[in-house]
Amino acid sequence: MKAKLGLDVFKPAAEPHIRIRQGMEKDPRLKPAIRVCPAGLYSENERGEVILTIDGCLECGTCRLVCGTEILDWNYPPGGNGVQYRFG
Repeated sequence: MKAKLGLDVFKPAAEPHIRIRQGMEKDPRLKPAIRVCPAGLYSENERGEVILTIDGCLECGTCRLVCGTEILDWNYPPGGNGVQYRFG
């Protein structure tokens, strides 16, 4: 799986397409994203806050479905940005 993901190209936009809403870093509804994100973008720090690193996002929307829009601001990146899948 990781070898195939390595073929993909990630073009970041000027602004991140996913953000944890301010003050929601410790919300328990955010914790499932740590387990379900296929790219492993979510982690928990020593203070119990969930950290998001969007580099390598597959834009699958799993985190949006699991956490909800009350917790995350999630939008597709503008055209030409984000993940470009390469099949090989």
